[in-house]
Amino acid sequence: MPLFPDDRELFLFTGNYGSGKTEVSVNVATTLARAGVKPLTIADLDLVNPYFRCREAREPMEELGVRVVAPGGDMHNADLPILLPEVLGAIRNREGVTLLDVGGDNVGATVLASLKPMLTNRPHEMLFVLNQNRPFTDTIDGAMRLMDEIEVASRLKVTGVVGNTHLMDQTDLEMAKQGAEFCRLAAEKRGVKVGFVTCPELILRNEGLLPEDYTDPVGVLELEGFDAPVLPLRRIMLPPWMGGPAPGSMATHSRDGFARLIK
Repeated sequence: MPLFPDDRELFLFTGNYGSGKTEVSVNVATTLARAGVKPLTIADLDLVNPYFRCREAREPMEELGVRVVAPGGDMHNADLPILLPEVLGAIRNREGVTLLDVGGDNVGATVLASLKPMLTNRPHEMLFVLNQNRPFTDTIDGAMRLMDEIEVASRLKVTGVVGNTHLMDQTDLEMAKQGAEFCRLAAEKRGVKVGFVTCPELILRNEGLLPEDYTDPVGVLELEGFDAPVLPLRRIMLPPWMGGPAPGSMATHSRDGFARLIK
């Protein structure tokens, strides 16, 4: 199944700090690229988290033909002011699909308020990435409060929920299924749709849930036990304690290949 409807061309990924929002947005970018979506752009608007920003996965995304709007070289660790002209250009460009990886919580979403005039003039989805195992979104009411805060800060409306319940390497199939159900309930209460849910690809393979001819993610799958389409998630973003870059050393990312596809 296609990941997104053909009539949408701009996708904003928001969510709780630590929800896995950047991992989801990078996986979406690589999935769309494998599905042949062109041109395809992802813009890094995360000013909150120095560890997990989509610019850390520039190399594997660019290898698939994704345009990454983020500083390069010595400016790799720079923040929004240096990006603003390119970000505006990416939003204004009506060709292909553009993804915006927004910082966590309402603080990270504040940047969207200044972009609202352009965003409201282009068909878009603002997707809230929901991890039931994070503080403040471990209850439905908590998730509603955080969505309220993000909407106020961004001056935009959440249009869909993406379920990404995990505990990194401690995630198992039952946790992913429970998270998918939690996502469904949260979306129902909010009055929006479930975009998709995620489950680590390795878990799906070990449980024999992937089709025999499955190779690379090019869309979402209908899988037994999940109430929503599932995006098999590959680990791309790595924290420093798993071989990723430490804050302040991110300009070395391309040289040392900190962000890599984990299969």
